[in-house]
Amino acid sequence: MKKIFTVIIILVSAVVFAQNKGTISGLVLDKEVDNSPLPFANVFIKGTSIGTTTEFEGTYTFKADAGTYTVVFSFIGYQTVEIPNVVVNEGETIKLDQILSASQGVSLNEIQITGSTKKESESSLLTEQKKATVIKESIGAERLAKTGVSNAAVATSKISGVTKNEGSGDIYIRGLGDRYLTSTLNGLPIPSDDVEKKNIDLNLFSSDIIQNVGISKTYSTENYADQASGNVDITTKEYSRGKFSVGISGGSNTTVLKNNIFNNFRATQNSNDLNFGFYTKKYALIDAITLQSWNTETKSTPLNFGISLTGGKRFQFLKKDVAVFATVSHNGSSNYESGIFKKYRSNVLNNSFTDVETYKTTINTTGLLNLSYRLNNNHKIKFTSLFINKTIDNLFEQGRNREGFVFDQDPSEYGAFVRDQNLKQTQMFVNQILGTHNITENNTLNWGVGYNYVIAKEPNRIRNEVSILDENTVQFAHVGDFQQRKSDQKIKDIELNGTIKDQITFNIDSENPLKLNFGGNFRQKERNFNSLFVGVRDKGFQVTSIDDLSVAFDEMYFNNGTITLRERPEDMYKATLETYAGFANLDFSFNKLTGNIGVRYEKDNLDVDWDVTNYVGRIGSLNNNYNNLAPSLNLKYELNETNFIRFAGSRTITLPEFKELAPFEYVSPTGRVTKGNPELKESTNYNVDLKWELYPSSKELVSATSFYKRIEDPINLSQTRGSSGNFSYDNTGEQADVIGLEFETRLTIIERENSDLNINFNATKMWFNQDLLEEFQYNNKTTSKLQGASDFIVNTALSYSNNKENEFNATLSGNYSSDKIYALGAPEDFSNSAILYNDEIIEKGFITLDLVLSKQLSKQLSVKLVGKNILNPSIEQSQKVKPLSSEIETNEIISSYKKGIDLGIGFKYTF
Repeated sequence: MKKIFTVIIILVSAVVFAQNKGTISGLVLDKEVDNSPLPFANVFIKGTSIGTTTEFEGTYTFKADAGTYTVVFSFIGYQTVEIPNVVVNEGETIKLDQILSASQGVSLNEIQITGSTKKESESSLLTEQKKATVIKESIGAERLAKTGVSNAAVATSKISGVTKNEGSGDIYIRGLGDRYLTSTLNGLPIPSDDVEKKNIDLNLFSSDIIQNVGISKTYSTENYADQASGNVDITTKEYSRGKFSVGISGGSNTTVLKNNIFNNFRATQNSNDLNFGFYTKKYALIDAITLQSWNTETKSTPLNFGISLTGGKRFQFLKKDVAVFATVSHNGSSNYESGIFKKYRSNVLNNSFTDVETYKTTINTTGLLNLSYRLNNNHKIKFTSLFINKTIDNLFEQGRNREGFVFDQDPSEYGAFVRDQNLKQTQMFVNQILGTHNITENNTLNWGVGYNYVIAKEPNRIRNEVSILDENTVQFAHVGDFQQRKSDQKIKDIELNGTIKDQITFNIDSENPLKLNFGGNFRQKERNFNSLFVGVRDKGFQVTSIDDLSVAFDEMYFNNGTITLRERPEDMYKATLETYAGFANLDFSFNKLTGNIGVRYEKDNLDVDWDVTNYVGRIGSLNNNYNNLAPSLNLKYELNETNFIRFAGSRTITLPEFKELAPFEYVSPTGRVTKGNPELKESTNYNVDLKWELYPSSKELVSATSFYKRIEDPINLSQTRGSSGNFSYDNTGEQADVIGLEFETRLTIIERENSDLNINFNATKMWFNQDLLEEFQYNNKTTSKLQGASDFIVNTALSYSNNKENEFNATLSGNYSSDKIYALGAPEDFSNSAILYNDEIIEKGFITLDLVLSKQLSKQLSVKLVGKNILNPSIEQSQKVKPLSSEIETNEIISSYKKGIDLGIGFKYTF
């Protein structure tokens, strides 16, 4: 690697720049959108191929030999303008600005489509991808709308090598999950909303606020070094035209529409304290034991709904250009799932339920405000404020059919019943100020500051574990003092972050200028976590029905000692992350070779203090300091104007997360317990990519990529030894290797005056291998794949458009990801690891298929029909089991359910 860097620096230093050319540059504005910048307009010398396209800010620049020319400005749907007699002199720069207006006869609808291509269309994003030195892929709002994408999590799954985990916003890039990637909003970090995750739930970001979603699968030194698989950046919408729109939608899920579900859709007790998705807590936790019911509620008309308002305006303030864009949306959905759940310990059945049911109601309110203040053509400041309130009411039950089994449960192993009522509310405030300043012709400064506030609550989680002895007798289970409990959990994250980058261009009048980029980042993040349990000791207490457990929690029984209250100290941890980094990199070009070489120094201080149950002494702390150099090299070689080869190499790190380090135990509704590990070490990652790209047209792409990653001290979720049956995070091996191949194509199959048929297809094949440390070896197993990694991924979409004034679109999209490891296995008894072990848990692969139909009924009104998950596959987890009494190993399904088909219709009216 050092030799490569040295050769590149020598080549760049040896370039002799031509001085016999002049420069034509300027700004192109859009008359139809209040003279705002017009990106991707064509500017060229008439009768030649010399020219360029404008950048996002409407600016352009290109070289030409000395002479007199006619310069042409053009854009689809706009009048072409020719400027004759433009004189170019050696070593001089000619400034040539131009305002373009719509062609006569072009409909308003056509102008709107043209406006959307600026920053949201397939062609504009492919143009950006083509010009970039680094390897990056994006999906814009135009494609999101056609494929019926509802949020950022689903959007990422349309990009090659990316999968989305069912039931959450977790995504996997090239088989690597949460801890190996980063997520940003407009280039600045955003915090997590979940104690179990590093990255925020991407389901929170509805398509109403998304301009585009970009994934950088390779590293450049301007980004934080804590990544291995890539960075997900969500770019929020901003003003593009002065229109206002309102949208409404409705629908339902096929599992909910069943008579016995729709007419009896159930919800948690917390739903009584919910108004428009905002929860108000009425009782302190200890008071809720007797003052609030433990029973469930019934919800009427469990239909999906949505409403959104969007608008923007451009105006003058103090003789300066100001653009305002705002959107507000409120939507809700109801889902029902049923299936099975099993748990094995040391190859022996520990839990078994054949009637697992989940009733889920999700309500999401989102507001976005974007202000853009342009002092002049050289200075622009943008303010973005985002508010999200998302509430999930989740009722989980298993064992209602009296077939439930829990090993060693008192009073009976059979007839076990578990109910978990949990409402989770996440409120997020993101405020960002971004600035761009063209200080001189060869010096551009970009900066940004963000302040994030996230509070995620589970304010009143209600859990009951009982035994159904007969149809009229239910007895409370007793293995400890917290089988019947209410709990309160809260996460509060506060973060201040910032970035600054200065770009200085040397030999600006040369065909091969050098661009030096340098700057820094900082991040100060603080998390406060609290969890309080209040349990009830009620051994032997009996009631008549699982649907009226509240009769047991009367003050009378507490007063006479029949049942007693059990409290334990509050679990808590406080964690801080401080990151300070400086970087420098150089953009260079040498004929057809362009590239970027740089290095980043990053210092991370991670402190955690905890006071938790199930940790010896309860109290503990750690202070980890990490100092790392993260170099990167990105090269692009132009075979011709449409054909490119790219190379990328880098060194990055993966830091343990707060939740992976703090030894707090979190219990899932099914009873799986996940615990942190203070002994975790960081991982070091080495990444290499080689990619070929072909751009047949402005909307088409064919590419193939090979990549390799080496991860030292990989971190995995694994099963622990002992009777607890917990899951924990561990450095399970010394080294993991990932080898992969990606193929992507976006092609127009049919292109006629009145119809287009397009296909997007990408496939990724990967090979994973990691060695296992001796303490994680069992049954002669010394190596493993990576936890969370699918080795084969396919994403595809077939789109049709009739290209008429009132356009009709139809898109059929599908996704497949193969089996992956949910959690690594482990020996139950190290000395007998050949026979006493828990094998790895596998998430089975499945196919999803979505259909979206949309029709422009008039210039103002459009309609959209959506069918999601129309194949409705079973979503399963399996585990290999070999009982002591048998030499035959069987593959057992331990979890299975179906999500149902989501059907919906939506209308949008534009003023």
